[in-house]
Amino acid sequence: MRNAFLASTVLIAAFILGGAMAVAQDQQPKASRFQLTSADLAVTYTTERSNVTLGGGDFWLQGGSIDGALTLGRGIGLATNITGDFTSRIGPGVGLVELSALAGPRYTRRLASGSKHETRVFGELLAGAVRASDSSFPKASGFDARAGSFAYQAGGGLDISISKHLAIRAIEADYVRSYLPNNGTNTQSHLRLAFGLCLHSGK
Repeated sequence: MRNAFLASTVLIAAFILGGAMAVAQDQQPKASRFQLTSADLAVTYTTERSNVTLGGGDFWLQGGSIDGALTLGRGIGLATNITGDFTSRIGPGVGLVELSALAGPRYTRRLASGSKHETRVFGELLAGAVRASDSSFPKASGFDARAGSFAYQAGGGLDISISKHLAIRAIEADYVRSYLPNNGTNTQSHLRLAFGLCLHSGK
């Protein structure tokens, strides 16, 4: 089921983002403050600090993400993020694999507009679902190797252009909250950091 979830999520995101990039590339200017002005697709390395249970110790997840955004007039837009992370040890003989798919509004501010090294800063609030596996999650009778829950993230980042269509995602920092069973509060608080490259199309 995890593989089916991953495959369907990636295919849907690729279809949406691929179409969006093409539309943004060919979009003609219109007299509307909500016209599509740009599309971005970033691939990043991610690392997340999380906790097992309240007072139960912290651990780090490592992985990567695909992040896409459509920006409309006045910097308002829509973003989507797919992140996969893992760690081999959150406890004695226990690891963890997490896959999240989130979407929501993003606000982007362009700085040094028109410069070769234009910078863009953004803030966002995304919500969706997380699926976890290859671990140990408590249930009514024993433990399960898989679990899922609602999740959301709030944060932002900085892109620095190195050419017209390519930028470095210098930093992205997000607070991520999930609600997987853990024999405690059944909540997890993550600090997610991401670094990578971003393809930019449009104005």
